[in-house]
Amino acid sequence: MDAHAPLIDAHCRRIDYLRLSVTDRCDLRCTYCMPERMTFLPRKDLLDLDELHRLANGFIARGVRRIRLTGGEPLVRRDVLDLVRGLGRRLGDGLDELTLTTNGLQLATHADALAAAGVRRINVSLDTLDRETFARLARRDRLDDVLEGISAAQAAGIAIKINTVALRGINEHELPALIAWAHEQGHAITLIELMPLGDVEEDRFDRYLPLAQVRAALERRWQLTPSNHRTGGPARYFDSTETGGRIGFITPLSDNFCEGCNRLRVTATGQLYPCLGGAERVDLRAALRSDDPETALDTALDTAMRIKPARHAFAFDAPGATPAQPRHMSVTGG
Repeated sequence: MDAHAPLIDAHCRRIDYLRLSVTDRCDLRCTYCMPERMTFLPRKDLLDLDELHRLANGFIARGVRRIRLTGGEPLVRRDVLDLVRGLGRRLGDGLDELTLTTNGLQLATHADALAAAGVRRINVSLDTLDRETFARLARRDRLDDVLEGISAAQAAGIAIKINTVALRGINEHELPALIAWAHEQGHAITLIELMPLGDVEEDRFDRYLPLAQVRAALERRWQLTPSNHRTGGPARYFDSTETGGRIGFITPLSDNFCEGCNRLRVTATGQLYPCLGGAERVDLRAALRSDDPETALDTALDTAMRIKPARHAFAFDAPGATPAQPRHMSVTGG
């Protein structure tokens, strides 16, 4: 295989988007994401800064144009800004966009540095504007810190998209107000269906809320017009006439979007998962630490293209069902 050949999987999908996790650690403990006493990886098991740089450059050489840094919470990693600055120097030189997904707790500290490094937009996870609901969901009373971080990022010139997991019986009633708030602040917002990844201390079955139901309820309130807007991710967007903003819907369970998948995920330990919902993986850390890392990395990426499945098999079949994958989202990278 030509080392500079584009990444095209066995289903003829061009892969140009990498979600690169820099840590599995997080400073929140959201109930649908992980248990309170989550066991995190030893830091020695993570890829070091040089390995993360080399890995990203290897993907860029194979045609990846967008990189999103994820976690866990990427901003809890001490050297993450060095990585952001290094990758930012590839913008316009093989890389079209560098962004990240964050819970917002560290944004007030890092927003200016992110903007200076070339980050132009970010996703901030926020499921509620109610302080008590936030504290119950996140197991931390930190809503004010998230809102401060969002304000700091906006002041730094970074465009913000709010990511909200729709949860039956928890924030279902609040979604219209949260959307209206986001649009008033100048932010887009994307609603996401709950995904059955990793064991947590509750049964997710009763919290799963199909977004078709949410969208139908919103359309009784507002006029939603399909949008041609695309960000490279899986969301399908609609413009709201009344609020003047954009709403995205990510529907991995109720309306599968795998036919257009252009993404790969790499964990902080260098494990490449071609599909979020699959067990298939390729060990990129071993490739990076081999005698001929450049060749080994290309061979590993070629293997990933062969084993990337046509679609995932997410489902909420019944109460108490085993998660689709034992990995938590914080391990795989959001």
